[in-house]
Amino acid sequence: MTESAPLAMSVETFAKLHAIGRTTAYYEIKAGRLRAAKVGKRTLITAEAAADWRRLISQQPSDAA
Repeated sequence: MTESAPLAMSVETFAKLHAIGRTTAYYEIKAGRLRAAKVGKRTLITAEAAADWRRLISQQPSDAA
């Protein structure tokens, strides 16, 4: 059996994979741009939610002027 990409990841793993801090990841969840689910005490982000977030931020104008 081959190992594939995870279907869900912790906020810490998501943050590391996307080169952002955990605080920023939680801010994105609170702002409604990143969907997350609570499973017990854990907060998980699905691979689909991560892909949706990447699409969303790629459509936003850059702050650099």
